[in-house]
Amino acid sequence: MKRIFFILLLFLKYNSTQAQNPIQSREYPKRFFRYPLDLPPSTAGGFGELRPNHFHSGLDFRTNQRSGYPVHAAADGYVSRLRVQFGGGGNIVYITHPNGFTTVYMHNERFSPQIANAVRDYQYEHQLFEVDFALPPEQIRVCKDDIIAISGQSGGVAGPHLHFETRDTKTEETINPQLFGVTIPDRIPPTISAIAIYHLNGRPFSENTPHQFLPVTGAAGNYHLTKPKVIELNGDIGFGISANDMNSVSGNHNNVYSIQLKLDGNDVYTFAAERFAFDQTHAINGYIDYPAFLTQHRFIQKCFILPGSKISLYPQSVNRGIINFDDDNLHEIEYVVKDVAGNTSTLTLKVRSKHLLHAPAIAKPAGILFHYDQKNDFSTDKVKVSVMPGNLYDDVDFTYSASSQKPVGAYSAVHHIHNRFTPIHDKYDLWIKPDVDLGKFADKATIVNTNGVCDSSIYENGYVKAQPRVFGDYYIKLDTTAPYITPLNIHNGSNMTQSTGIFLKIGDNLSGVKTYNGKIDGKWVLMEWNYKSRILSYTFDGKLPAGKHVFELTVGDNKNNVSQFNADFYR
Repeated sequence: MKRIFFILLLFLKYNSTQAQNPIQSREYPKRFFRYPLDLPPSTAGGFGELRPNHFHSGLDFRTNQRSGYPVHAAADGYVSRLRVQFGGGGNIVYITHPNGFTTVYMHNERFSPQIANAVRDYQYEHQLFEVDFALPPEQIRVCKDDIIAISGQSGGVAGPHLHFETRDTKTEETINPQLFGVTIPDRIPPTISAIAIYHLNGRPFSENTPHQFLPVTGAAGNYHLTKPKVIELNGDIGFGISANDMNSVSGNHNNVYSIQLKLDGNDVYTFAAERFAFDQTHAINGYIDYPAFLTQHRFIQKCFILPGSKISLYPQSVNRGIINFDDDNLHEIEYVVKDVAGNTSTLTLKVRSKHLLHAPAIAKPAGILFHYDQKNDFSTDKVKVSVMPGNLYDDVDFTYSASSQKPVGAYSAVHHIHNRFTPIHDKYDLWIKPDVDLGKFADKATIVNTNGVCDSSIYENGYVKAQPRVFGDYYIKLDTTAPYITPLNIHNGSNMTQSTGIFLKIGDNLSGVKTYNGKIDGKWVLMEWNYKSRILSYTFDGKLPAGKHVFELTVGDNKNNVSQFNADFYR
């Protein structure tokens, strides 16, 4: 009897963590798409997962840590787009389906023969390795289950897996694949590890916003403060949370699907990882506590919305999630955190609202107030900054200074453009005037960050201009060094009868490789550049006749410095 009672308690406890259907703005067709692999579904990355500078846009399916598995079309349709990237998604297939959705398959080792021929023809026609092109509906039709590629690890990834996306064909928004029934076994509720409290009081959010991080403990969906207490608060308060999720078939920690913040039982803020547009993905830096991420390498998800953050992951909020405490009453704050399978975790805390007779003084700006919804300009006789509307998530107390000492090889002072703790949504314009006349080397000038980042630059009207993506410390350098070419298996007079191809390493010291072109006997050949190894290769295809041949390689950087390598070889 005791055993039966214990089992019943476990059953009730597990089901208490179950919630209703996921929060979503619309319904999606179930049982239309199949899993793209013939493997038990297991993920290394989830939709909406928090990544540096972006939300993860799909599901990363595990492939047993190896390449070589068939990748299947998830449903009937046609190949609408093909892409080959040096980094990023590597070898990518897009399939458009008749129900208004498109599926995307990334990091493939190779394409199916028909798709590979279309890619190769386009590469040779345009004499490019990196290509991105659309196909007409009648060119490559596919049926559900057809093999479209072989899984791999092409592009900018650490290991083999398949990145799979479902997109709205019309808007190109990416949508959580699990809402289509492409589900992953999951009986584990999210984990909550900390909460944050931000004392805003009418001030823009910044690295200087007073805050508290409070540790949390609990299990099986029930969480509480490690040191329970009534928290006294007054004025405008924003809350945050540190939470993650696991499923039943993977040890990876992914992001949660939804977060609800309630005040006395009423929703004041909701986040849901249903769908988003790709021009919104960088807004993750406005969603998280960006200064905490940079300094502590942790993701704190703010449960209030900055005024300049316009993303579709906030289906509901009251006063942007900011709560004003001034009534001298006791209140209950509740977090409800769910994964896409409906497993739910909750945390409640008591807050005593405290009314102050005198509001705290608001500090005067130390610099110039930049407004998130306006064009902002700043200039001195040596530097100019221009930030367009929409590139700030909140108003910014913009500061500037310059160092008196120059780094070795610098052609300007180091200009401190605000600080790295304020995120930029896209880019801003930065002009720096050289300290000396650059003369014939003006077109070699580039703006660099003291963290080693080089931004593509042009010289105009006595300034070097760049469009950085972050605030920070910048100065001018000259790039007069041509890219390097290091042959790995070829030299003049090589006998390459037993070789599968030609292999070289290429790279650049500053502005980066921009172009590379290989020729054999004067004809352009397809050279593939591996993102991870930085090896540039040409694979012999059996069409090269026996005898002597001439190989030529030309590599250029973003400042038009050019290197060449030539060698005779025999086949």
